[in-house]
Amino acid sequence: MSFQNDITRVPLAFDGEIGGSAISGFPDVQGGLRDLLVGAAGCSPYLAGLIQREAGWLSDALTMPPRQALDAAWAEIGDAEPGQLPVALRRAKRRTALLVALADLGGIWPLEEVTGALTRFADLAVGAALRSLVGAQIARGKLPPVLEPSGDTAGMVVLAMGKMGAGELNYSSDIDLICLFDETRFVPDDWGNARAAFVRVTRLMTAMLSDLTGEGYVFRTDLRLRPDPGVTPVCMAMAAAERYYESLGRTWERAAHIKARAAAGDIKAGEAYLHRLTPFVWRRHLDFAAIQDAHDMARRIRDHKGLAGPITLPGHNVKLGRGGIREIEFFAQTGQLIYGGRDDELRQRGTCDALAALAERGRITRDTAEVLTGDYRALREIEHRLQMINDAQTHVLPSAGDGFDRLARFMGEGDTAAFKSQMFERLTRVHALTEDFLAPSGPVTKAAGKPVADDQFREITARWRSYPALRSSRAVESFGRLRADLMHRFSKAARPDQAIAVFDSFLAGLPAGAQLFALFEANPQLVDLIVDIAATAPGLARYLSRNAGVFDAVIAGDFFSDWPGTDALTAALAEVLSAEDDYEAKLDAARRWVKEWHFRIGVHHLRGLIDAAEAGAQYAELAEAVLGGVFPAVQENFAAKHGAPPGRGATILGMGSLGAGKLNANSDLDLIVIYDAAGIEASEGRRPLAARAYYARLTQALVTALSAPMAEGRLYEVDMRLRPSGRQGPVATSLEAFTSYQQTQAWTWEHLALTRARAVAGASALATDVEAFRGTLLKGPRDRAKVLTDVRDMRARLSQEKPGNGEWDAKLGVGRLQDIELVAETAALLSGSSARDVASQLQSGVAIGWLTGDEGDALSTAFADLWTLNAAAKLLTDRPLKPEEIGAGGQAFLLRSFGRENLADLTALLDGRANEAAKIIDEALMRDKG
Repeated sequence: MSFQNDITRVPLAFDGEIGGSAISGFPDVQGGLRDLLVGAAGCSPYLAGLIQREAGWLSDALTMPPRQALDAAWAEIGDAEPGQLPVALRRAKRRTALLVALADLGGIWPLEEVTGALTRFADLAVGAALRSLVGAQIARGKLPPVLEPSGDTAGMVVLAMGKMGAGELNYSSDIDLICLFDETRFVPDDWGNARAAFVRVTRLMTAMLSDLTGEGYVFRTDLRLRPDPGVTPVCMAMAAAERYYESLGRTWERAAHIKARAAAGDIKAGEAYLHRLTPFVWRRHLDFAAIQDAHDMARRIRDHKGLAGPITLPGHNVKLGRGGIREIEFFAQTGQLIYGGRDDELRQRGTCDALAALAERGRITRDTAEVLTGDYRALREIEHRLQMINDAQTHVLPSAGDGFDRLARFMGEGDTAAFKSQMFERLTRVHALTEDFLAPSGPVTKAAGKPVADDQFREITARWRSYPALRSSRAVESFGRLRADLMHRFSKAARPDQAIAVFDSFLAGLPAGAQLFALFEANPQLVDLIVDIAATAPGLARYLSRNAGVFDAVIAGDFFSDWPGTDALTAALAEVLSAEDDYEAKLDAARRWVKEWHFRIGVHHLRGLIDAAEAGAQYAELAEAVLGGVFPAVQENFAAKHGAPPGRGATILGMGSLGAGKLNANSDLDLIVIYDAAGIEASEGRRPLAARAYYARLTQALVTALSAPMAEGRLYEVDMRLRPSGRQGPVATSLEAFTSYQQTQAWTWEHLALTRARAVAGASALATDVEAFRGTLLKGPRDRAKVLTDVRDMRARLSQEKPGNGEWDAKLGVGRLQDIELVAETAALLSGSSARDVASQLQSGVAIGWLTGDEGDALSTAFADLWTLNAAAKLLTDRPLKPEEIGAGGQAFLLRSFGRENLADLTALLDGRANEAAKIIDEALMRDKG
């Protein structure tokens, strides 16, 4: 199809005489095409000149579809000799400018097609100039030889930044470029000569594109977005640029790299370089300090350009002024910087694509995205018309009345007043939508109520300025805006003095504060949460001071949604690990991920969204997901050195509370590793190992992966003492040795432990075999008298060695959790039951008549209440529970968990449960016959 058939609109000629004169060379043009040419020439002296200058070529081009005409215009670039390339580029630029303008003005192309065509031509022009000039340096012997073939630019790449990088070039745009070379393509002694040659190429390329000649120019070229442009060469080694961004990179440079794209030269090397910069651009933690940075950038631009103040149309800058294009771009980029480190879907180069992604991921409303997208498109069209008038890189609205008349007609609007009214409404709307998001919080107004006066706690608050969290001026400023509101909220705690003391410990433990305080400012609900935690759970507050990054999870969108379950968690962790190439990076990523989910369970429990039993199950499922995600990573890393696991692989048995599916906030993991080499003696790899040594070292690698303290802490403490022969046995046990040991050598306590064993990770077929053996073993004949005698002896030793820490110790002591678990395991062993949880095991004892129904119910009730106490204690403190030390908030949480009004009632309840359980257990263990 030709231009004629696709026209949907035309501009209105501001000067019909000029328009008619410009198309005098097109006597056969009629209808909409004639109106389009007359309108374009009648509004734009620049287009009028192009139409006349390129009349012969344009007559043919107008008979083609626009894209075909562009391809024809660009064809001669590839055919041009090096000496003729500057002329060919300029001629192609004129024709591109003319065709794109007509396709835009005639409504033939949408905005994306217009900006995309301009960007594709920029890529083509930069690439052609680069190849020609690098080739010349090679031909003259100025460029050292490369170590291996690397295309026709010897490892040099040009990154397109800004609108060119995003495929959004405007009509008269300059192009922002960063020129780099891959120094690894050369021997180190040649790096200096290579850089000198690439610097010459860059300067010559800039001149070829930018110089104004009788043929015009191609693109004004700006190289100032490179690292520290005042002192660095115009073409840098990639390694030098990476070092700069890692150590000195600023927020605006992160924002600039959102749109960065390898546009010309060694594209593969450029893409690899940008991939290496991912941690710089996309921070792992939610980065709300970017909001303040974006606002500061916008303010500095306005102040520098004299654009601050209210919106007035005459002379208003539609790019940098209030309500302009830059505000929409900052709005989108700031949202990307905040959330994009955790959500790959937000890493879009285009502004409209970014707005759509932010809405799709729930970061902004769909209405906001649609309004800003519509206004962005309209403002970009106005920008294009302003630039088409005289091919000037301007974004300033006219100051005189006839200038607005011309612009309105160029936009196809015959009513200038209506056009100006729509423009004002649009700018005002954009500013209102973006300013609320980008503006920093002002001073917080105190709500009604009795505040906590600073002088009440002067000794505490006076030392805050000395803490690491308040070292920087930004942190001090941000905390200053939060302080009044924080103190007011603390005044509403049951014991403000205790809450502020805990908050003081939290603040003192923070290594830095600017990011966290910005997070609090942007998300007031987090202030409520930290006050709640400080007033209720000092232990959790101490944890937060060491792991403040977990606050990200609260605002990640699904923090308060339903628990996903083990399979979904395992898949989510696998996705997180797959994004990391380095093994240690995978382990640190796992640690960050676990912290957030662990924190989520604690907060849900603290706020009453789940009870203690649900929290116990969730902690256990989280641990199972970690093992299911980390063990494959450990195996893969281990296999890289020693080959794939010989035989059928290994399975991990969760013992104790993990096997029973019930952990608390501070639980370690009791594990046994069982492998089956299936007769294979050794692995096959670069460093093969005998099967036994292979699985022993693989198990040690797993324990290290879980428990080693790294930059992000540790995952879990691991206890492997329940394996056959305990500390004296090998850390990994073969299936044959395991089954033989359990059948012929195991003590009663080891069979008791097996009642709660459960495969939680590893080879599934082997896990099935282990579970089948476990079931058969437990169902085998038992000497009840011997079992009960052994259990009585074991109970006596435990009571003597671990007598407990008083009435608030839920775990240790007669009639407490450990005691009830022991009798439940005994019931399962005597009955041959495969049940793992305490309640089911107790019911198996009822089923064989060893326990009465009332006894089973009483023990189950006591266990549930004591578990509630234990779960609350582990959440509130990392020390033995003493109600007088957990504060009024912690005491209130304890009482709320049991539905009691005071500690005396709660003490009586728990003592009664434990005493009753102890009596039942005493009697049951004496029932040697039955």
